[in-house]
Amino acid sequence: MKFLALVAIIALTWLVGLFVFADRVRGLSPADEPARADAIVALTGPSAERVNASIRLLEQGKGDRLLISGVNREVRRQELRALTPGSSQLFNCCVDLGFEAEDTVGNAQEIAAWARRRGYDSLIVVTSDYHMPRSLLEIRSALPGVRLTPFAVSTPSLDDSEWWRAAVTARRMTLEYMKYLAVLGREAGHRLKGEHPERAAPARPPAEPEAAA
Repeated sequence: MKFLALVAIIALTWLVGLFVFADRVRGLSPADEPARADAIVALTGPSAERVNASIRLLEQGKGDRLLISGVNREVRRQELRALTPGSSQLFNCCVDLGFEAEDTVGNAQEIAAWARRRGYDSLIVVTSDYHMPRSLLEIRSALPGVRLTPFAVSTPSLDDSEWWRAAVTARRMTLEYMKYLAVLGREAGHRLKGEHPERAAPARPPAEPEAAA
């Protein structure tokens, strides 16, 4: 009976945590107007909205430069520029592309290498609302001491307060919650051991922007 009671407590705690996590995700968008930072970073995803939002922030002068992390290696700079709003001159002078990242850990490494190389102390982070909590954890882990301001892109399907009723939204939220818990566990393990591996070093610096044609 004690074992069953323990399992029930763990399951209830996990379930409550899921709904707390979901409320946090839903509260991230629409994003507040961010204060100006040294630079902006965007983590690529299933749609172009993350990149478009980061370009708009760059146009508004919210940062001096923009890094788009996790760009598909088959995408050429000219092709990406054609798909995004804003002037070609701004894109050419102030946007860097990172091609090395293949997941969120890779994004954090790529962002950390870029920010260190340029001496940035504050960043605006652009990604989807459900992806933001884990992204901030990973970037803080790879780049401690830098101020991060979240700018979340809304996921319309998750705006519904009864997201848990639909299989697609319930699956997405639950999967992201599990990934978030895994990162929390990893970071707690590092703190308990009194160590924190430096994960930024392996990432190569993002490509420098091309000169304007």
